[in-house]
Amino acid sequence: MPIVLGAFILYMVYDDFDFSQFWSGLKEMNLVWFTVSVIFGIMSHVIRGWRWKLTLAPLGYNPSAATCVDSVYVAYAANLVLPRVGEVSRCVILERHEHVPFAHALGTLVMERMLDTLMVLLITLVAVALQWPVFCEYVSEAGIQVPGGAMLSTPRGMVIALLSMVAIAVLLFYFLRKLSIWQKIKSFAARFMEGLLSLKKMKDGWLFVVETVGIWFCYFMQFYLCFFCFGFSSGLSVAAALLLFVGGSIAVVVPTPNGAGPWHYVIIGIMVLYGVTTTDAQVFALIVHSTQTLLVAVLGLYGIAALQLRAMRANRKINN
Repeated sequence: MPIVLGAFILYMVYDDFDFSQFWSGLKEMNLVWFTVSVIFGIMSHVIRGWRWKLTLAPLGYNPSAATCVDSVYVAYAANLVLPRVGEVSRCVILERHEHVPFAHALGTLVMERMLDTLMVLLITLVAVALQWPVFCEYVSEAGIQVPGGAMLSTPRGMVIALLSMVAIAVLLFYFLRKLSIWQKIKSFAARFMEGLLSLKKMKDGWLFVVETVGIWFCYFMQFYLCFFCFGFSSGLSVAAALLLFVGGSIAVVVPTPNGAGPWHYVIIGIMVLYGVTTTDAQVFALIVHSTQTLLVAVLGLYGIAALQLRAMRANRKINN
């Protein structure tokens, strides 16, 4: 379903696109800037792996940095096949190769995602503040509306929604208590919460902050440096890049492979507001997304191979 959804949106976005422009854009792009962009893309994965190792330390686990990084490579590649399955694959890999309980690993990942969401919100506030007129124009032209916004805008509607969620939670709680797996669920939940709260026990909190900022700096630089790969986008400002970056980061929430479709739609729409022609914006979105997706796939294959080789070496040592 995610692949079908992404393909449908891409078809709608590129229905009248001349794909010869894509190949022309590839031939004309600046490979030096592209190479530097790729380096930042790889470093974002590496730092994320290092940060994960750091969050596991307070729980008493010391997995190898290489395994953590390789699991990140594999996770992002897995998301190309089925969005959001990557987080599960990271936990499975760590449990299999480093004997870290799945629930503990998952708890740290949820905490990680919560902080990443906070980073996106902070970057969004900065980008919108710097580019408020462009943001308002884009929202107006897109005709964006919040589903259920009319009901939630009234006190009565908010109370109804809140009571409904509480009722569902209570019913679910009593239903689960009747099941034989309740004790297993409680045990899993305890480990999950322990992983979620691992940040409170962290000794090197400053390093965690530095790595978190580093991850998002690398994300932004990977995207921003692509502007210099093409003549039509090289003149766009850092503030413009920030707004585009935020729009793309929010668009990938839609469950399609690597945000394919929604990401293109948002990037093209905002670039046009900055004076880039629709065709050039389509070329930029298609080339940048395609090359970044290819990088994710290649790193995923590398991660799988590296994990297998490491496991084979470990088995040889045990057998000898």
